[in-house]
Order: sequence, then structure tokens, then C-alpha cells
Amino acid sequence: MVTYRFHQYQVVGRGLPTETDEHPKIYRMKLWATNEVRAKSKFWYFLRKLKKVKKSNGQILAINEIFEKNPTTIKNYGIWLRYQSRTGYHNMYKEYRDTTLNGAVEHMYNEMASRHRVRHHCIQIIKTATIAAKLCKRESTKQFHDSKIKFPLVYRKVRPPTRKLKTTYKASRPNLFM
Repeated sequence: MVTYRFHQYQVVGRGLPTETDEHPKIYRMKLWATNEVRAKSKFWYFLRKLKKVKKSNGQILAINEIFEKNPTTIKNYGIWLRYQSRTGYHNMYKEYRDTTLNGAVEHMYNEMASRHRVRHHCIQIIKTATIAAKLCKRESTKQFHDSKIKFPLVYRKVRPPTRKLKTTYKASRPNLFM
């Protein structure tokens, strides 16, 4: 089993009840964080930006980690994101093939760090979805949709059948392409 750095959390919270508003609106968010504490922090960060609710006058009702229903089959994932670069904010859509959504998000964070030099705290995931094969746009994911796909074995080294036949130096070079 693969362990991922980022986990998906569902955080449910609301503003504190007041005399004027005894039943405040409840907000639910799905977000990725390394642990529950950071998930709560991200929840308040986004809620403060989107609605007029701060941590000082709000409360968290529930926090749950969301797990993949079927983590053994491979799926196509689409991720819509917004990131802050050195010049400004940019929107982006990315596609990944993975067995879990957490794996696809982890792949996205690594790719954004390598290709765009974007740190994980500068990335905001807007939406994620499982994409059907016919709706995929990126060539990097489409190339694996062939049912008769084959991968060549490029480096094949013939091993000695017993330890007695193993030698450090050989008279002839090994043939690696068969």
C-alpha cells in the first residue's frame, strides 16, 4: 500500500449562533492537507475569503478523512486549479491517470513544483473529477487508453542459474537486447 503525503478531508463548519441568527448556515468543504490541523486551517482560510465567517466567530462541526472507494482500479482524474506564480494568478486544468484521487493530487503537486516552481501552499484546488476515457483531452493520458498496449523490455540481463556459475569478470560482453 502506498502512503501519500496529502490526504482528502471533508470539513464542516459554521459561524457561531447569535441572537439575530440562531441557526447559521453550515458550510462543507473537501480539501487536501497533510493532516487534520492543516485541513482546519485551510477551511478557515477559504471560508474567510468566500463568506464573512472567521475562526474567532465560528466553529467546526465535523472533520473526516475521505478514502477511495475502489483503490485497485486505474482511473482518469481531471483537476482544476488556481495557482500563484511570480507574475500573478493563473487557472489551469490537468489530467492524471492513477488508482486514487490522492495519488493524482500528489502527482499534480510534484509536477507543479517541477514544471512551474510552484510551492504547494500557492496552489488552490478548485475541483476534481473522474473523467471518462472519451472525454480526456491531454495526450499524455490518452496514450494509455489502448486496450492492446505493450511495453518493451529494453534491459534484459541473463542471470546465472546457480551461485557457483556466477563470475565477477566475463570473457565476452553480455547481450542486453534480445
